[in-house]
Amino acid sequence: MQKITDWIKTYKLKDLKLSIPREHLLHIELDRPEASNAFSMEMIESLCRVLMLADRDPDIRVMMLSGGGKNFCAGGDVQNMIEQSGMFGGDSVELMNKYRHGIQQIPKTMEEISTPVVAMVNGRAVGAGCDLACMCDLRVGSTHTQFAETFNQLGLVPGDGGTFFLTRLIGFSRAMQMFMTCEWVAGAKAYEYGLLNFMLEGEDDKNKLLEKTIDVCLGLLQKDPTALAMTKKAMKISYLHDLHTSLDLLAAYQGMAQRTKGHLDRVESLAAKINIKKK
Repeated sequence: MQKITDWIKTYKLKDLKLSIPREHLLHIELDRPEASNAFSMEMIESLCRVLMLADRDPDIRVMMLSGGGKNFCAGGDVQNMIEQSGMFGGDSVELMNKYRHGIQQIPKTMEEISTPVVAMVNGRAVGAGCDLACMCDLRVGSTHTQFAETFNQLGLVPGDGGTFFLTRLIGFSRAMQMFMTCEWVAGAKAYEYGLLNFMLEGEDDKNKLLEKTIDVCLGLLQKDPTALAMTKKAMKISYLHDLHTSLDLLAAYQGMAQRTKGHLDRVESLAAKINIKKK
């Protein structure tokens, strides 16, 4: 199996940077700061490939996603919209297929992988950039973080799946409000809505935000990776299916989890702490 660390050394990715800031943690950075990390076709392809490869690599147990420069992601590239090029080139049928085989591969990949993904939402997350943040499992931001669903301002709809992810995250009524009004939701309000799970108070300091995001990731790394991955999958499936489907899946997952070395080691450690001995 190809390791992501070997792959980083071998391939130079366009519009994406990869690093390993801590053991078992992969940092994926969107790298078009001059365009506020608006999506390019190359970025989409690189991101999906990296997510799938890292998910198969047992050395990677958590992924962190951020934007280079001042902002997380501006969504669609306005330059391409004006020129009707890239993602926005072609007739209606070509555009539909570009969405299906292009940016829509990101939500499909995000739903497929089991490895937790934590978004460091620095600055603005707009349109498809807001949706990308919502696809992640946890989001860390600051009082200066801003979210907006601005598709309607440009006469567009959220073709990347935003209606699904935002609704799942903050509820139907608030999601409808964001899409219909194109309002900006920032800082404390974003935290109240549930767009942010963790918020850095005070000054707009990207290095401090990075430290806080890494701390969140390190907390996840302390958990058993198998149980964490199963819990992530179970949460997503439970949201989409009925109670009986969820219970059947959880029974199978629990049956597997209770016989893993990770579970047995942790139970023994807990038993030693509270002075319980095996009979």
